[in-house]
Amino acid sequence: MSSVFRFAGLAAALLLAGCQQVNTTSGGAVGVERKQYMFSMLSSQQVDQMYSQSYQKTLTDATSAGKLDNDSSDAKRVKAIAARLIPQTGAFRQDAPGWDWQVNVIKSDELNANCGPGGKIIFYSGLIDQLKLTDDEIAAVMGHEIAHALREHGREAMSKAYGVQMATQLGGLAGLGQDSLQLANTGVEYLMTLPNSRQNENEADLIGLELAARGGYNPNAALTLWEKMGQAGGEKPPELLSTHPADATRMANLQAAIPKVMPLYEQAKAGK
Repeated sequence: MSSVFRFAGLAAALLLAGCQQVNTTSGGAVGVERKQYMFSMLSSQQVDQMYSQSYQKTLTDATSAGKLDNDSSDAKRVKAIAARLIPQTGAFRQDAPGWDWQVNVIKSDELNANCGPGGKIIFYSGLIDQLKLTDDEIAAVMGHEIAHALREHGREAMSKAYGVQMATQLGGLAGLGQDSLQLANTGVEYLMTLPNSRQNENEADLIGLELAARGGYNPNAALTLWEKMGQAGGEKPPELLSTHPADATRMANLQAAIPKVMPLYEQAKAGK
């Protein structure tokens, strides 16, 4: 057996030994039921606190640079959409509507948005303006990012990193040379980290689709959103080496899930 696979096996064993198996969310209409391995000494509260500090620094830096946007039409749209989506998080986690949610827009050409652990949302104006996003498409982005927070994908990634770090330390003690350790680390990244990242992206797509539908936003907008993102993204690495699903894979998964959430959208629209 090569050092890469021995190391990967060691990392996986350590990860399993130090983790507890949990399911952070209910499955919802889209049926996301995967059990997750979380490092038992890394609590949700610790991760939330760590991210909150980083989030506040981002806001402070944006304020100092005159980039924090509280009053523009973009900011008002984002906050109004968040106000409709956040209550829907209870369909996946009973505790989530009570999180310390924060929603901010930063003036930047960056085509990006995120929702960190604990419900800290940032949208960059470039994403909205350059792609000319509709409210439904903004909801698709926001639902996707909120889903990462609901599923605690950040904590899950940190748990895996701990397993790799522990294996690296023990691998050095076991006599693996530096070249072997570097190769083994690469193997672990491809065998463990990247595939799970793509899986996490798919989960966020599906849960985000349902959150948007429950909030009264057309789930078909997820398709037009990713079409726009694909046109803006330029060349991408092969799916095997990417943390994001290939465009064709993503679109196929979304199209298959839309019929599951369309009744929720119609119900939300009827209730307005």
